[in-house]
Amino acid sequence: MLNITHLITSYGYLAIFVLMTAESCLIPIPSEVTMPFAGFLAGIGALNFWVAILVGAFGNLFGSILCYFLGYFLREENLRGFIRKWGKYVLIHEKDFDRAMRWYKKYGPEVTFGSRLLPIVRTFISLPAGISEMNVYYFGALTFIGSFIWSGVLAYFGLKLGQNWQAIDPYFRKFQFVIAGLIALGIAIYIYSHLKKQKED
Repeated sequence: MLNITHLITSYGYLAIFVLMTAESCLIPIPSEVTMPFAGFLAGIGALNFWVAILVGAFGNLFGSILCYFLGYFLREENLRGFIRKWGKYVLIHEKDFDRAMRWYKKYGPEVTFGSRLLPIVRTFISLPAGISEMNVYYFGALTFIGSFIWSGVLAYFGLKLGQNWQAIDPYFRKFQFVIAGLIALGIAIYIYSHLKKQKED
């Protein structure tokens, strides 16, 4: 946390942009620290509140676009071939991949927007968007709007809490634990159901 705050204090908007870009590029730099601290600095006049939010949202957008194209160039066909050959070793079968792709293509816009308002998930959602070849302009618009809301809420907390901006960290950590727990539960259920099916076969 000290390094993040030091970077923002030293380099201002540039640091916010780089840190928020990195977060969206699968690098574990928490926006839950970056944006509240930016809001705090806005409260003491060191930064402009709305500019900080815009820079944070554009940083998320830039990083998300990079990850989108990573997924896009991986290609759905290539991943299907990889899963067909190696997926059985990690309990992922081609039909599971196809089902996930159909589901994402159907609900992709809603998932993309909603994930921008959730910790952990928001960092990874760009990859399936690229793999499924969602319209990049639509993806960008949804990502920017969701990231603007997320950055704005975090910065607002930092602005209102002032010197106590770190007080929100425990609450976001609890939220992160809930999300991580749900993901872990989903993975456990998935593994259990596949192992049970293999025994029945």
